[in-house]
Amino acid sequence: MAIAESTSPAVTPGQKLVVMGVGYVGMNLCQESVRAGHQVIGLDINPMRVEAIKNTIPPPDSLTTIELTELLDRGFVATTDPSVLGTADTVVLCVPTPLSAGLPDLTAIEAAARTVRDHLRAGMLVVLESTTHPGTTQDVVAPILAESGLTIGDDVALAYSPERIQPGNPSHRLRDTPKVVAGLTPACTVRAADFYRTVVDTVVVAAGLREAEMAKLLENIYLNVNIALVNEIAMVCGDLGVDVWDVIRCASSKPYDFQAFTPGPGVGGHCIPVDPVYLTTAVRTQLGRPAQLIETAHEINQRMPHHVAQRAHAVLSAHEIAPALARIILVGITYKPDVADLRETPACPIARLLLESGAYVSYNDPHVSAWTVDDRAVPPSDLSQHHDLAIFLQHHRATDADPIIAACAAVLDTRGKLSGPSIVRI
Repeated sequence: MAIAESTSPAVTPGQKLVVMGVGYVGMNLCQESVRAGHQVIGLDINPMRVEAIKNTIPPPDSLTTIELTELLDRGFVATTDPSVLGTADTVVLCVPTPLSAGLPDLTAIEAAARTVRDHLRAGMLVVLESTTHPGTTQDVVAPILAESGLTIGDDVALAYSPERIQPGNPSHRLRDTPKVVAGLTPACTVRAADFYRTVVDTVVVAAGLREAEMAKLLENIYLNVNIALVNEIAMVCGDLGVDVWDVIRCASSKPYDFQAFTPGPGVGGHCIPVDPVYLTTAVRTQLGRPAQLIETAHEINQRMPHHVAQRAHAVLSAHEIAPALARIILVGITYKPDVADLRETPACPIARLLLESGAYVSYNDPHVSAWTVDDRAVPPSDLSQHHDLAIFLQHHRATDADPIIAACAAVLDTRGKLSGPSIVRI
């Protein structure tokens, strides 16, 4: 594959941008790009999602209906037709990178790259935003694009810029969150940085593609490791009869060298439980050894649903209620507060363990209209009925805790936000 410096002109507002993948990451990029004056098309392989967008129904945890309406009024178009790539100046890949059978799955990146390859033309800028292991942009995407016959880095600029969208956080949006950027060549980096400066306030240029790819993994591994640390501290404190929440409160009074993390029922979502596996798999495959701390942290967080189920059984036993006869409400079943995303949520393994013990399990979550665990429908809770235990997994702003607490003999709070005579904290 030939690699050379790009001589393409810098991206300026008014050029055509195609965003591949219009979930919450892609839609946020579409929004800021439209506001910056670009002509934006959202390309997705899911016709139901595209049709919903056309009918002003935004993807979950992305934009509001008002924001999507604004986009459509300003010329934004969503489509499943890949031919729109043929006239694009810039193409950004915002496709998912999940785990498959516990291992990294680059299927969506490879498929998107092949689609771009089939419509590639000289002068394009192609950017990958999907979270992945170091080397993906250069070793996976670039060779696929080169099958077009164009020289990547000369005829076509290629770059990587990890997404930093945080659903449910209104304080930090795409525009005011610094954007890390790196290109295949220095000229590619300049081209990508020029584009992102039109949609974000601050661009941070990485030393290279692998550094930019690794930076995204580090951000989420940092969270995963520190959450695992405090989760293990919580389990140890529970066994020793120590109030972990007071321990954290006291430690937080130190004005230096300490950042407070809080325990919970486990980690979920598209990043924290997934991204470490991208790195640990790469380390084992390429270096032939484990990334021990990262793997241990992942294992600790994966154990937390079992700990929650055990604590639930202990609370029930203290009230002389057999787990097999218990009526339990899981409150807040999404992976984080104030979002509708159920990906990798710890609520699933917790519900599975409780159901296996024979308990009747229902859920209460204003963001989820229906929920299944292992193809088994879990019903929404009926607060007019008595329940033995409520387990608060997330505290949504839209959830009224008082009637839930009143309907239950006991409450297990995995987030340490409730207090009262019937409340037990994890």
